[in-house]
Amino acid sequence: MGGWLWLLIPAVIVGGGRLGELMQSSLRTRHERKLELLKASEQRQLAIDAANRPPEPICGCTHHLAKHDRSGKCHETVEAPTAWDAKRKPLQYEARPCNCQQYIGPEPLGMVFAQDIVDPESGK
Repeated sequence: MGGWLWLLIPAVIVGGGRLGELMQSSLRTRHERKLELLKASEQRQLAIDAANRPPEPICGCTHHLAKHDRSGKCHETVEAPTAWDAKRKPLQYEARPCNCQQYIGPEPLGMVFAQDIVDPESGK
């Protein structure tokens, strides 16, 4: 009986190593799936937050509605190139007024106040 016990020990060691590799592999896969689920839920929450935000009043010239007057003319300054190199890349810039002629961004909704509806017969 002692003879086959010595054969059992290497089988357990080899089998145990294989079992350890399987456990590691399954834990790694589980971890990767959990990370993917966390990333997907984070992206979902970011999409929900973005959908609930009102549109920013940004014009096509990239300036906010507050930088435009009532007629729509922009009063912000921009950096305009004044000198270029041989590859037509700008070397120098100078501040100039934005040449946006009219605000084209989304119009914000006005504030609306509505009183609570009360039952006139209840006396409240």
